[in-house]
Amino acid sequence: MHTTTGLDHRKLLMWLFLGSDCMFFGSLIGTYMAYRGRSLSGPLPSEVFDIPYTSVSAFVLLMSSLTMVLALAAIQAGDQRRLRIWLITTALLGMSFLGGQFYEFNYFVHEGLGLSTNLFGSSFFVLTGFHGTHVAIGVLWLLYLTAASRFGRLNAEQALYVEIAGLYWHFVDIVWIVIFTLVYLLP
Repeated sequence: MHTTTGLDHRKLLMWLFLGSDCMFFGSLIGTYMAYRGRSLSGPLPSEVFDIPYTSVSAFVLLMSSLTMVLALAAIQAGDQRRLRIWLITTALLGMSFLGGQFYEFNYFVHEGLGLSTNLFGSSFFVLTGFHGTHVAIGVLWLLYLTAASRFGRLNAEQALYVEIAGLYWHFVDIVWIVIFTLVYLLP
């Protein structure tokens, strides 16, 4: 069913959700930026960040956008096998990113940085933790779509469901680009 905008109502709802999520992440990023450099005690970002390690994690997540595009192309072509391959690949890349984030969080805690250590720790863990939660939700969604395809409940006529999941996934990737740039790369 289409709205007066010409968009399917489900796709329009996803765009509205993503708009509200932009405001949510904007407030978290704004909070991080407002508190950046104001911690009175360490550890500080320069003492714990491993930019090469996080760059690899960022690359892995960004490559998952390519595999998501390939999944959409596969379902639009009616190729269920390739759809499942690309959905699973996207989910695995997302899980790989989450594994890297889990490792990084554990390393930070081992180095003395926790959620309540200082302003940096609080704003960092809340911001990146919510992003990680969004990635985890996306991974579960991709696995659901894979199962639906496997059991014959997702075909070329329902490509919109993969497209909507792709919008969400690309949003999560774009948010990571902003977080990675502002949190990790800027001094």
